[in-house]
Order: sequence, then structure tokens, then C-alpha cells
Amino acid sequence: MFRIVNQYTLQAHIALRRHWIALAAQRNDRGDVPGWVLVAVMTAGLVTAIWLVADDALTSVFDRAMTSVSVRN
Repeated sequence: MFRIVNQYTLQAHIALRRHWIALAAQRNDRGDVPGWVLVAVMTAGLVTAIWLVADDALTSVFDRAMTSVSVRN
């Protein structure tokens, strides 16, 4: 009985492996370049929009942060 179970397990494993190899061969691995370009452009747009709206506040926060860590003689 032990050999029969192992034989069926081995056959199932081999069939599953062949299936995954066939799927991997069909898959297109060029990547999602348009998707990444869209993410990059949208990120740049969001940063620009936030910068335009909150320029004074961001400058103030940056100046206060730099003043608090500056070396005082």
C-alpha cells in the first residue's frame, strides 16, 4: 500500500510540475512598462500639486526642522 500511495503522489507531483512549466512558458514576462510609467507620472503630478498648494507650509516646516537641528556655537 505504501508504494501505491507514493506512486500516485509522485505521478501527481510530476503532472503538476509539467502543468506549471507549461504555464511559465506561455507567460509573457516583458513586464508592465505602461503601468510603471503611469505610476511615475501620477506620482510626479501629485508631488507637484501638493507642492503648489502647500509651498509656504512646507518651507516653514523645513526651516523649523533645520533650525532645531543646527549646531549652535
